[in-house]
Amino acid sequence: MRISTQRSLVAALLCFLLFLPLSPGGMFGAETPEPGEAHGAAWLVTGGTVLTMDSAGTVIEDGAVAVSGSSILAVGSSEELEHRFPEARRLDASGRIVMPGLINTHTHVPMTLFRGVADDLTLMEFLHENIFPAEAKWVDEEFVRVGTRLACLELLRGGITTFVDMYYFEDAIAEEASRCGLRAVVGETLIDFPAPDHATWTEAVAYTEQFLDRWTNHPLIVPAVAPHAPYTVSGAHLREAHELATRHGAPLLIHLSESSSEIEEIREEHGTGSVEYREELGVLDDRVVAAHMVKPQEGEIELLAGAGVGVAHCPESNMKTAAGVSPVPDLLAGGVAVGLGTDGPASNNDLSLWGEMDMAAKLHKLIRSDPTVLPAETVVELATRGGAEAIDLDHLVGSLEPGKRADLITVRTDAYHQIPVYDPYSVLVYTTKTTDVDHVIVNGELVAAAGEVLTVDEGAVRADVEEYRQKISGDAPETVPESGAGDSE
Repeated sequence: MRISTQRSLVAALLCFLLFLPLSPGGMFGAETPEPGEAHGAAWLVTGGTVLTMDSAGTVIEDGAVAVSGSSILAVGSSEELEHRFPEARRLDASGRIVMPGLINTHTHVPMTLFRGVADDLTLMEFLHENIFPAEAKWVDEEFVRVGTRLACLELLRGGITTFVDMYYFEDAIAEEASRCGLRAVVGETLIDFPAPDHATWTEAVAYTEQFLDRWTNHPLIVPAVAPHAPYTVSGAHLREAHELATRHGAPLLIHLSESSSEIEEIREEHGTGSVEYREELGVLDDRVVAAHMVKPQEGEIELLAGAGVGVAHCPESNMKTAAGVSPVPDLLAGGVAVGLGTDGPASNNDLSLWGEMDMAAKLHKLIRSDPTVLPAETVVELATRGGAEAIDLDHLVGSLEPGKRADLITVRTDAYHQIPVYDPYSVLVYTTKTTDVDHVIVNGELVAAAGEVLTVDEGAVRADVEEYRQKISGDAPETVPESGAGDSE
């Protein structure tokens, strides 16, 4: 563990003394352990308001979560669990909300290094005239590693414990994420033109097969197949990607029904909507996680629900590119599992799910002219249990229940922009910021404490990022302004 500041060192030492890290137990993707398998709690997160985010919506005032190994052993009142586990170490969560870690269901984490290089453009201008050329010039394995480390800092600082990624050099992303202690579903992007890591489709598929073999059954990483989109991958290649995912029992990640231009192109070429097109190809099933879904056509919500497809709703990115608004209330009413995603930091421009929650709640109220649409509790569900359901990991994460993985966060509620607190869901959705996240635990390991990420050398990351800022800024002064270029919002 490398710590870059004196403050971080103090936090790390305190955590070492009070909450010694635990060894991971079990394999990610394996069957959920039975609650009775563990014999005692190693430590307790105690004294906070526990939002379990279980199907019953259980909230426990002055609650506690008992952790053993990588799993949750028990959830209950502080009095009950302190009596049951008197020898356990304590993590005091008094005055805080204790809840499942947030789940970012769609992003491209290395694109932190392209933050701000292509703003205020249509989606196709953003991609074809800016991002694809920039990726061809700059993206290599080192770029991906540096961008991922920066993303890990941002994700963990904001209470995200699981993210779903589509990009290139996904082996490097998986390695960096696991070193940082993050849970991730990582998909190697397959696309019908030369990519930064592979010149041909055949090379990319061969790499993906090795990637799947390497990471299957890892405790933190779930490998996936990620054909980019119906407008960049042919029908034959979509079938091949789906067959590869099916053969390996892997998720399939894709941009789907992302914009009006995509819908028009698919309808012109194939005479159907994007979802219907995939259904006709035979590649629409419960392993698919579809990002964006802003333009489902008539009857396509029923197709999504019937196939068990999960949807990643990315409100801020879709607003920024004016791509459209996903009909989330209709998707939920139709039985589709929906989670929240940030999309990549080049089109958002941050990785904050707190911003996405706030925006999602307000955006749909405005679109529907109905202030009762997507209430705060429902939006918190999208960021936790709903996201887990959308990516088919709800048997492991997304709620605080015995037997699930110990992925949880504590959130301060005493900042001046939060007080007074009357309702925990309201304060989380409408007032909470990334800086209010206090502790972050993934797979039973404390990876952030007192607002400090303990698993990433922040100073080294900042230095690496500045080198890339200077190189990219010098290469494209007309798109990256001299002043403040590369700074996050």
